[in-house]
Amino acid sequence: MSMRALLIILAALLAGCAGEKGVVDRGDYQVDLRRPAQAAYPRIKVLVIHYTADDFDSSLATLTDRNVSAHYLVPDNPPVRNGKPVIWQLVPEQELAWHAGISYWRGTNRINDTSIGIELENRGWRRQGGQKQFAPFNPAQIAVLAKLARDIINSYNILPVNVVAHSDIAPQRKDDPGPLFPWAELAKQGIGAWPDPARVNFWLMGRSPYQPVDSSELLALLAQYGYEVTPEMTPAQQKRVIEAFQMHFRPARYDGVADAETQAIAQALLEKYGRG
Repeated sequence: MSMRALLIILAALLAGCAGEKGVVDRGDYQVDLRRPAQAAYPRIKVLVIHYTADDFDSSLATLTDRNVSAHYLVPDNPPVRNGKPVIWQLVPEQELAWHAGISYWRGTNRINDTSIGIELENRGWRRQGGQKQFAPFNPAQIAVLAKLARDIINSYNILPVNVVAHSDIAPQRKDDPGPLFPWAELAKQGIGAWPDPARVNFWLMGRSPYQPVDSSELLALLAQYGYEVTPEMTPAQQKRVIEAFQMHFRPARYDGVADAETQAIAQALLEKYGRG
């Protein structure tokens, strides 16, 4: 066989291999994808919602500097381009952003490693009369956030319980996105967890909603759901955990006091979604 004929045969074999299903040609080498490992897990499991506590320009400057970052920034009043609202992507979804900081959720810390972070332009809270007064969210901002969140949830099969507030994963440090964030409204659109009212009423068992309950029993339920609760916590730290849970699931009253309604909500959530 002539050298020319041999080269033609080799070229044909290589072409056939390159075109073979499950084999990818990367120029200098080929990769066979036909035997994927079973012990492989998605990196992205959590979606974290934040507010910026600043205006858009300052938020954008902060989130593109060296110290912190987030995957997305949603303006308070998203500009419209070609008939569609515009949001900013600052970090590719597959890359790690530094938005969660020191954090914990459902048995795991280093939430930055496993999450996508969305920052909402919102001034946060101001203290008035000794109380925190939170800024409301613009309906146009929430509308585009819902579309973005659904895309992320669907892309990575993120569980409802893993769509969380920054204050859920870092209750000792953070309040965002605060009690005015519309968790219940978004849950109706398939974004995040929410208890069934009938089951909350069942677990309330006829008690007054604000009847005091044993804080250690409530904290045990919150730990089962996913919050970080440790024996070393001070009463003030325990209160912060309860307050974070209430801001998310009972925003009408988030005083950090262990009461029957908060306990019933925790029990209804555990019944619906299971333990962390």
